[in-house]
Amino acid sequence: MHTLTVQTPSAPYPIFIGSRLIEQADTLLKPYLGKKAAVITNETVAPLYLKAFQTALDRAGTEHFSIVLPDGEAHKNWETLNLIFDGLLENRAERKTTLIALGGGVIGDTVGFAAATYQRGAPFIQVPTTLLSQVDSSVGGKTAINHPLGKNMIGAFYQPRAVLADLSTLHTLPPRELSAGMAEVIKYGALGDTGFLEWLEKNTVALMAQNPDKLAEAVYRCCKMKADIVAQDETEQGIRAWLNLGHTFGHAIEAEMGYGVWLHGEAVAAGCILAARLSEQLGRITPADTERLAALFSAAGLPVEPPKFAFDKWIAHMQHDKKVESGTMRFIGLNRLGEANITEITDMEILRRTLQPYL
Repeated sequence: MHTLTVQTPSAPYPIFIGSRLIEQADTLLKPYLGKKAAVITNETVAPLYLKAFQTALDRAGTEHFSIVLPDGEAHKNWETLNLIFDGLLENRAERKTTLIALGGGVIGDTVGFAAATYQRGAPFIQVPTTLLSQVDSSVGGKTAINHPLGKNMIGAFYQPRAVLADLSTLHTLPPRELSAGMAEVIKYGALGDTGFLEWLEKNTVALMAQNPDKLAEAVYRCCKMKADIVAQDETEQGIRAWLNLGHTFGHAIEAEMGYGVWLHGEAVAAGCILAARLSEQLGRITPADTERLAALFSAAGLPVEPPKFAFDKWIAHMQHDKKVESGTMRFIGLNRLGEANITEITDMEILRRTLQPYL
């Protein structure tokens, strides 16, 4: 088992990474559990892992109840958030009741936002069960729900008490979900670690075959990079924005196509390639760099071209991005593979040239 500590101004917290950790949750999480806990999961994850987690809580001596939500990005909304509040209130959850997010990124983001707002702040623990949530969304305290006009536009920065990443849960992931998680893994190499990018080029086949040692190393390296960045910039005032490489374009794809039609990781993969093509337009990287990145995403079974839709729709969606500042769109681009930057774009023709093949 690997253990990392995320150091933030709010509070430090551990990330546990290893196999069969849900079975050890009573021991690993006991210091972070209150007397009462709410396990919040979805209809897909509950039949797989809820009973094992409940058994661990019984061993820990923690009173608990469960809330099972509908599954999917389409349910990351106010209606689902209110289902959580309904369950908490019906079970007389108090301010010290620990909310446990057992599931992928949608569960983690929604439960985190519920924790941030229930009685003005309740403790919560992340138990991510997808590759995407283990390497990215469960770490760093970004919580949110979607709005029809923009992804993750309503939320809060709210750190968990602990993160338990059980690699055994990845064995039940459909191949498409595993590929979606690989998009975030590859993103880390592209934005800040050429050594990791080279390692991925050598090991993507093994990762897609779920080699346990390679998966453990990939999750650890991604979490370590994110923990280091979050420690420097908890509320995304500077370099934390680099972690959004590909996300401005990707969120536009998700909003236009309908949440859940393209998985988040699929949209991020195509978005990273668009971010690379934008960097080409600005003379910062070469077409060969973009093709190298595209080859890596393709090897992970991910799309490298976005769906086609009108330029004005691209702009409308991207103007709702959280990085927009004083009305100016800001994009995460690349100075080179392994080094991200934040770029303000005021010339719409640069964006039009970037998107032209997909209009």
